[in-house]
Amino acid sequence: MKIGLIVAMDKEFELICKTLKNMLTQKIEHLTFAEGRLGQNQIILVQSGIGKVCSAVATMEMIKNFAPEYIISTGVAGGFAKKIKIADIVAAKQISYHDVWCGNGNELGQIQGFPAKFDGDKTLLKKLSNIKLGNKIHCGLIVSGDRFIDCKDELKKIKKCFPTALAVDMESASIAQVCHLYNIPFMALRIISDAPDSDNQAYQYKKFWQTAPAESLEIIKKLLS
Repeated sequence: MKIGLIVAMDKEFELICKTLKNMLTQKIEHLTFAEGRLGQNQIILVQSGIGKVCSAVATMEMIKNFAPEYIISTGVAGGFAKKIKIADIVAAKQISYHDVWCGNGNELGQIQGFPAKFDGDKTLLKKLSNIKLGNKIHCGLIVSGDRFIDCKDELKKIKKCFPTALAVDMESASIAQVCHLYNIPFMALRIISDAPDSDNQAYQYKKFWQTAPAESLEIIKKLLS
């Protein structure tokens, strides 16, 4: 099976590259794609850059040049619920924008003409449920927007509009929208790096990169294997 994997940051790209066998890289436009194998699957990995435009462009280039059967958005996200701990995994049962409003007749977060929320692929979610990692995996709503949420007031505004959200990132909804347009199964799989409502968010985020990614990315390796 050919699986596309999209990350935003260079640290995420480097960590996943280390898990791929027989890896080759190629440059397409401004993007570097890495191809390799993990288990029986062919993996196409790209670092999109941060935000909705970068991630949408990278998704389009991946579809156009590699025609993946599935696309997964992965990397780090901020935790939104008290039960979500740093280094836990949130898999998107649904994905929405938190910074979109298209006027009356549309829900908050809905691009007019599109679903109010994009669904994560049920096949991938079912496979994920078979991976045993204690209480570290949570399935629910991930919200995305072009803003790094680093203050409690901003967090409260989003929580008020999306009370069931488990995590927030800056790319998953735009990738989901492109996949919806091209009818490609999609899932967001995010590792919690920090809690936006914490007084020590910056410290949490810095410490996360020192201690947690290798262990946390093990679930991605297991899923793709």
